[in-house]
Formats: sequence, structure tokens, C-alpha cells
Amino acid sequence: MMKLAVLAALAGSAAAFAPSQVGRSSSAVKSFEDEIGALPPVGFWDPAGLSDGISEEKFAQYRAAELKHGRVAMLAVLGYIAPETYRFGYDFIPGKLSTADIPNGIAAIDAIPFLGWAQIIFAIGAVDYYGFYRSPTGELDLPADILAKRQTSELQHGRVAMLAFLELIRHDSQNLVSPGFDGYDNLITGLPFLYK
Repeated sequence: MMKLAVLAALAGSAAAFAPSQVGRSSSAVKSFEDEIGALPPVGFWDPAGLSDGISEEKFAQYRAAELKHGRVAMLAVLGYIAPETYRFGYDFIPGKLSTADIPNGIAAIDAIPFLGWAQIIFAIGAVDYYGFYRSPTGELDLPADILAKRQTSELQHGRVAMLAFLELIRHDSQNLVSPGFDGYDNLITGLPFLYK
């Protein structure tokens, strides 16, 4: 068994010294490498190969989904952080549950009743189905270079927001399992005056 493991390791390491094929790239990457959102030094980055051999229509569908998810993630990050600083003082369920009683973050999942979640899911479904995520005024009337810069900025902000929301969820989940694991009492640690 040990000889087989050594042989497999040697065979795998021999491939590291094999000559690489220079200039080989997929036609899908070439067709999308100049798209909005491809920035130096990485350029068009598709490590999973989702754009290999797809049509322009499929790429446009993927880009629309990325844009939509980015916008939702930006709102989710704001929705995650805003209750740390401000609460709307209304009754979620009149006479029973106030917004001040709902905890922040992951802990809010158990505090919101079933009908509250039904309203949230219905609203999200309506926005997704009817496409309210587009600008109500249509396309911006800007020069092409400025419009491309703003579209790239929106894609980049959405990508960062998706990562930020995942980190907020991870941090809050770990804090539920092991309270105070990071030594801080609050989510926003750089601005202590928010909690006074």
C-alpha cells in the first residue's frame, strides 16, 4: 500500500514539470473578457468555468442574476447593520411584538412569527417576479464611458456585499454558538458611541 502511495505521489509530481500549453484559452473567455466588470489585474475571472461554451444570451442571464444578487446583498448588509444603530418604533404585531423587541442578526429568525416570514417571502417573490429591481426611470442618459464605469462599480459593490453578508452571517452564527468569542459585545466595534 505504501508503494502505491509513493508511486501515485511521484506520478502526480511529474505532471508539475510537464511543459504547459501556451496560448490555449477557451473561446468563451475570449468572448467575455472585455465585458463590464472585468478589471485588471484579474480581468475576466471565471474559476468554475460557468461561461465555457455558453451563448451571449446565457451570459446576459448570468450577468442579470449577478446584478440582482448584488443589489439584494447590498440591501441585506444595510439591513443587517442598520438595526445596530436605529430602530423604527412601531408594532410588528400590534400589542404583541414591537420592532424594539426583535433581536439583531440571526437571532431575529426565531423572534419573527410565521405570518411575518410569509409577508417577507411574499414581498421578495413579488419583487423577483415583477422585476422591480430595475431603475424606475429606465437607462441612465450618460456618456458610454461614464455609464460603463458606474455599471462596473455597481457590479464590484455587489460582489463585495455578497462576501460581506456571508461574513456577517458567519460571525453572527459563531457568536450564537460561543457568545463573545471575539471579545466584543457589539457587531460594530469601531464606533462605540453608537451603543450609548
